Amino acid sequence: MMEPTSRSETNWTFLTNHAHVLICLADGRFETLREVSLRVGITERAVQRIVSDLEAGGVISRTRDGRRNRYEVNPSIALRHDLEAHKTVGDLMKMVANHSEAPSANSGEGRPSQVTSG
Repeated sequence: MMEPTSRSETNWTFLTNHAHVLICLADGRFETLREVSLRVGITERAVQRIVSDLEAGGVISRTRDGRRNRYEVNPSIALRHDLEAHKTVGDLMKMVANHSEAPSANSGEGRPSQVTSG
């Protein structure tokens, strides 16, 4: 019988990079898209493309605030795949929320997250 591999030996995850970027934006702890890219483990350019996808899909809205962008997550948007379309972005955010800390800065309630792009 084979022993299970450790988490560090695998190279796949259950959630996509789009979900990982969304989680980081909703969290509000990351000041720049570069920080988001380092946390997710993808290039800053890939994060910018994902942010554009999320914005085009209505999942996030972006407003300019000086040199910063503010991102607000729309928790009522349905997830995109047929297998999960009965759930919303808000459901996903609740599922991955760190319950040991205070609610995130933008879990669908309260102030939007601020992230600098560029």
